[in-house]
Amino acid sequence: MIDDVATDSSTSNEKNRPSSSTRRTRRVRMTGKERREQLLDIGRTLFADKGFEGTSVEEIAARAGVSKPVVYEHFGGKEGLYAVVVDREMRQLLDMVTSALTAGHPRELLEQAAFALLDYIETYTDGFRILVRDSPVAQSTGTFASLISDIATQVEDILGLEFKARGFDPKLAPLYAQALVGMVALTGQWWMNARKPKKSEVAAHLVNLAWHGLENLESKPRLIGHRKS
Repeated sequence: MIDDVATDSSTSNEKNRPSSSTRRTRRVRMTGKERREQLLDIGRTLFADKGFEGTSVEEIAARAGVSKPVVYEHFGGKEGLYAVVVDREMRQLLDMVTSALTAGHPRELLEQAAFALLDYIETYTDGFRILVRDSPVAQSTGTFASLISDIATQVEDILGLEFKARGFDPKLAPLYAQALVGMVALTGQWWMNARKPKKSEVAAHLVNLAWHGLENLESKPRLIGHRKS
């Protein structure tokens, strides 16, 4: 009788116990915030690998193990997901550059700016690939060029003070800031794939060109070719 009860109890418990598949389903169930982050991570990887046009909502949903409507529910579509990914990467890079510029000697500031961009490329390679790609939704998310302009603004005031101290026109500081930051950014695009020489050497060579060019800067540069306009 006791055995029968034990058997019945065991059978009852067995019936009430969740199946292994049910337990697995419960383990992977996500909150809305967790699902959103998962979709952002998957989208980021796919956009970096295939670009905006090469990535589909179907593939994003499949990677996440959800249906397409879930992607639309969180982001309104591929464009919305892409916009959030780009915005995050732009803020990440801008924050890294801004926090790296801790003042000091102007040459050291150049080093800090170069290292900040190279650090970002090394740590957030997928993000950088996304930023330097052209996209049909760039107008709403910003472009790499606009990001470079934002970063250049961070060093504009520093260059303006340096120009004033050297007797140059400080109104030209924005032009030189764009040129310097653009030089570092384009070199960074090349280094992203080459990864040689090592990061510190790349930074040293960038600063070498920028600094020695600034050190011997002409207050009123002249053209030596036949074209004057």
